[in-house]
Amino acid sequence: MASVPSLAATVHQRVADALSAALPEAGAADPLLRRSDRADFQANGMLALAKKLKGNPRELAAKVVEGLPAGELIAGVEVSGPGFLNITIADSAITNTLAARAADDRLGVPYAPDPGTTVIDYSQPNVAKEMHVGHLRSTVIGDAIVKILEHQGETVIRRHHIGDWGTQFGMLIQYLIEHPAELDHASDSAGGAEGEGEAAMARLNRLYKASRAVFDSDEEFKARARDRVVALQSGDAESLALWHKIVDESKIYFQGVYEKLDVEIRDADIVGESAYNDDLMNVVKELEESGVAVRSDGALCVFFDDVKGPDGNPTPLIVQKSNGGFGYAATDLAAIRDRVGKLGADTLLYVVDARQALHFRMVFETARRAGWLPEDTARQLPFGTVLGKDGKPFKTREGETVRLVDLLDEAIDRASAVVREKAQDLTEEEIAERGAQVGIGAVKYADLSTSLTRDYVFDLDRMVSLNGDTSVYLQYAYARIQSILRKADGKQPVPHPELPLAPAERALGLHLDDFAEILASVAETYEPHKLAAYLYQLASLYTTFYDQCPVIKAEVPADVAENRLFLCELTGRTLRQGMALLGIRTPERL
Repeated sequence: MASVPSLAATVHQRVADALSAALPEAGAADPLLRRSDRADFQANGMLALAKKLKGNPRELAAKVVEGLPAGELIAGVEVSGPGFLNITIADSAITNTLAARAADDRLGVPYAPDPGTTVIDYSQPNVAKEMHVGHLRSTVIGDAIVKILEHQGETVIRRHHIGDWGTQFGMLIQYLIEHPAELDHASDSAGGAEGEGEAAMARLNRLYKASRAVFDSDEEFKARARDRVVALQSGDAESLALWHKIVDESKIYFQGVYEKLDVEIRDADIVGESAYNDDLMNVVKELEESGVAVRSDGALCVFFDDVKGPDGNPTPLIVQKSNGGFGYAATDLAAIRDRVGKLGADTLLYVVDARQALHFRMVFETARRAGWLPEDTARQLPFGTVLGKDGKPFKTREGETVRLVDLLDEAIDRASAVVREKAQDLTEEEIAERGAQVGIGAVKYADLSTSLTRDYVFDLDRMVSLNGDTSVYLQYAYARIQSILRKADGKQPVPHPELPLAPAERALGLHLDDFAEILASVAETYEPHKLAAYLYQLASLYTTFYDQCPVIKAEVPADVAENRLFLCELTGRTLRQGMALLGIRTPERL
């Protein structure tokens, strides 16, 4: 793997060195280099520096220009305005840098200099309950961040903190004891992980509805169900065996949904609330003995000066209820102890709905007070809500929460129609495969191209459009590139640094060179929408290049054709890698 410094980084260093030489008293001053529509780059650092040292910024800028070394990197520098430097890169430098990127399997993207260990908590479905549209964002965002961090060299430990514990299991288990065949419906299975998952959910739904009906109508059963909760929490063998059966059924269902969503969830990564039961009493004991938590009306609470309810009274984090039971806070604190203490996490990430922000702020502060969580280790990545076209939280016409599988099925159906309309040489089997890749990609991209904290409208018509900022637009750009490469008629993608570049070639080349820096920024800030924006601009610049720069037409000279094929191939590789990091497929043909 050969790390390739970007043109921006190289130019920045050259200008910084020239600035330090021109004004030694300034030390290591920042030239404030950025991309510009007046040239390839613009450096503005001379203005602030001259003002600080009471000098003339245009004179300082002129000295910097004199100090820039002659060579193959910079084709021209112009001092403009009050002292800006407008810098144009040599065409050969662009092509040579891209050639170095193309020669590397990682496109010249370096690994992070100091990788650590990140534990990321995302996609938190509940046992015996269907996954709904609310689970979409956590799953898709978490999966993309995992891929991006791992690509940067970080050790990433995934944690799916499923809801697999609580009083409702007393009702379910007691009903199973009295109706032992309720989950035995082998004929429900439709085959494959997806079909098996739907069948498992159908069985769980029947179990829940049947047990709920008896629970609500039979006081004696209700009493037995409550006793069963105690038996389960005490480790009763029969209760635990049936609890495991319910959890296993739910995992079959989860995997069916994840397979359709094209997200890998490994069984070893599913560590639910129950996994931390044995540590809950230790959490309570240590918090109480250290004085971090105090008893209030029988409950063990942690108070915060800046957290108050509508009545103005302090709102505590309740670690243990007055009846001795434990809430989410205790489990979350035990999970922090495990992730930092046993897993050795340097960073904890929680991809959780923005509405949980106060809860996690209180949990993190409690863990810090207790000495379990170093400063700046834990961070919630809050996300906004999926809205319907009416601007309200996405619901069915009946006002119910939308099932995630129904939403994904509709996306695949819509996308398949688009693919069929455009398809030329695809079989029905290929149309179905591409329809799934395009439909799921459309759903993921709509989510990931939106800033995490923003709500967004779920609009399938827009998502599967061939025009605009959609994954379909990117996928068709990639497929178009592959089509050109297939039709090259023996011509090979070969860089030719000696050739001048057309404006569209230069714009595309400079953007390709930004890929590594974008990935580093996204990994640092956990903002996948920046990568989505980069890829959309890349596809847009490629479209302009395709329109303005013929590649394999007969009248195009051989060396120009080879150079343009090289730009096509590198664009395709960059699109494929970037989309893969977002969890989106790039079909070779569409």
